[in-house]
Amino acid sequence: MRVSPIVFDDPEALGRALAAEIADEIGEAAHEGRPYALGCPGGRSALSTYRALADEAARRALDLGHVTIVMMDEYLERDEATGGFRRIDPSLPHSCLRFGLVEIVQRLNEAVGAGRGIDRDRLWVPDPADPEEYDKRIADLGGIDLFILASGAGDGHIAFNPPGTAVSTRTHITPLAEQTRRDNLATFPTFGGLDDVPRHGVTVGIATIKEQSARAVMVAHGADKALTARRLGAADRYQSDWPATVLSDCARPWLFLDTAAAHG
Repeated sequence: MRVSPIVFDDPEALGRALAAEIADEIGEAAHEGRPYALGCPGGRSALSTYRALADEAARRALDLGHVTIVMMDEYLERDEATGGFRRIDPSLPHSCLRFGLVEIVQRLNEAVGAGRGIDRDRLWVPDPADPEEYDKRIADLGGIDLFILASGAGDGHIAFNPPGTAVSTRTHITPLAEQTRRDNLATFPTFGGLDDVPRHGVTVGIATIKEQSARAVMVAHGADKALTARRLGAADRYQSDWPATVLSDCARPWLFLDTAAAHG
């Protein structure tokens, strides 16, 4: 399916529009007495949405006790004791777990006040010890109500899925492509250089995104996302050389751009 973009003046306007949609759905789920799962990327693309969602939650006095935040991925490091992989220290600035806790959960919880926030155990990050269990866990929850998606500027990676990723992939451990690692230098300025960027990650797969989301919204803003905007706007199906095109195969896909990305 080809997805027509909706263009906003700037990232803040984009974030406010998407946050209002999410807040509506959170309120509906609470009214119906069911859980609500929000799929979330780390990094810059959705920051304006997370900030605006906190404002919406405060304004509407939402109770978020039924909300689960499902993060897309996490950086890994070698576990010398086992020879396998483990998540990086969650106190590091580029940790996706740290990002989810500080930029999403804590921000929302401060907005709604004590007793109305998201419990710590409702912030999920995939486990490298059993990646496939993440898909089962999401399915047992009832799937992801809305998956916020973001595309790499240089190679179209989505989460940590590099170009060439098969459409059938589910949550897995993957080497990080060099272009993905270079994109991450801009996402996390605390990296001193490319050698500081981890070389492996655990990530939801293309099939995880496509099959587990009831709704998907790709957000892209800034002139550096102009190529992304063109590729996503032209795609009518998944194209493995630009993995973010999975948006075209998702249920109820939306493409939110700002003017810089749309006309860059």
